Amino acid sequence: CVTADNFQTGTRAAIAGGTTTIIDFATQDKGGTLNAALEAWQEKAQGVSACDYGFHMAITEWTPAVAKEIPDMAAAGVTSFKVYLAYDNLRVSDGEVFDILRKVKEIQGIVGAHCENGDIVNRLTASLLRQGKKAPCHHPFSRPDLAEAEAVSRFTYIGQLSEAPVNIVHLSSEAGLQEALRARQRGGEIYIESCPQYFILDDSSYCLPDFEGAKYVCSPPLRSRSSQAALWQAMAASNIDTISTDHCSFNWKGQKELGHDDFSKIPNGLPGIEHRPVLMYSFGVAAGRISENQFVASLAENTARLFGLYPQKGKIAEGSDGDIVVWDPNAEVTIAAATQLQNVDYTPYEGLKVQGRPKAVFLRGQLAAENGKVLITNAGQYLPRHSCDYFRHKTE
Repeated sequence: CVTADNFQTGTRAAIAGGTTTIIDFATQDKGGTLNAALEAWQEKAQGVSACDYGFHMAITEWTPAVAKEIPDMAAAGVTSFKVYLAYDNLRVSDGEVFDILRKVKEIQGIVGAHCENGDIVNRLTASLLRQGKKAPCHHPFSRPDLAEAEAVSRFTYIGQLSEAPVNIVHLSSEAGLQEALRARQRGGEIYIESCPQYFILDDSSYCLPDFEGAKYVCSPPLRSRSSQAALWQAMAASNIDTISTDHCSFNWKGQKELGHDDFSKIPNGLPGIEHRPVLMYSFGVAAGRISENQFVASLAENTARLFGLYPQKGKIAEGSDGDIVVWDPNAEVTIAAATQLQNVDYTPYEGLKVQGRPKAVFLRGQLAAENGKVLITNAGQYLPRHSCDYFRHKTE
């Protein structure tokens, strides 16, 4: 499936919601090169992005020739990479992860991983389907929290063996969180990312009638309320570094419906780029779970530092870009698909009442959005990035 949003619609939604910079995933084709993938994604974004943008490079095939392209990526300003430990068409082996980490360390970049045990997921999925368990409510049982925890543990150990920092992307569960924190305790340089859906939505959504549960199918899946509580505690303790979206929008009609008779065929992903700030403010700051400073750090400053954009981004100071969001903490808004800018026919947060909203959004000093309306539609610029902050601190 091709996602419902493109660079034009997705970045308009981003800036309207208070996000001035995105980093999208450019994905290497099997048998293809990293340079070709980067060129393809540059063409998609050129001249149509409403906010500034960069690219993570997802490596799906590791060869000596691909290894030689890592310096090319750094020269082009791509210093963050992604590997998959699940999905047969995307994943690389543990040995390849080790080699990738060592090579990326040479350019002072960082590697993030989708942490689920792909072999276990495949076997659980096949077992469920054999038993006739094909509805969306069975999706979370095919990808349990322990499959995430095992992969988090494995990835962090490989990171330590390679003496490289690692980023756990879209962490979803208490079990996975515990493994990441254990890795830190034993000396690993571990960064943890999560997403609003894992703090606000839970696995009861998969049981909704009339195939509504398909709207919530993402991987890793939504988890239990006890996992939610653990993630909020980690946020309060500043143990989660960054909040991203894992924005991957598929229409319920015509796309999610492809898995009507088999949950494993439902395109995985949730829309969320537009509502990331308001969700974390409303359920975090306004609810008394995290401070305003933690909100800003996890959504802006830490991300800029981790991905080589600080202090150009993530800081209000002379010489920085002047990306500023003026926030109305008292606004009350109801999230609805009918009023969103995301080009998708639903939102997983339909009818949710939230507190706070971006009143004005400035991109490089220019007013780019006001009260949810985008004023400048194609001002986004490509951002070449420098080394991960971990390496900058090591050399200071």
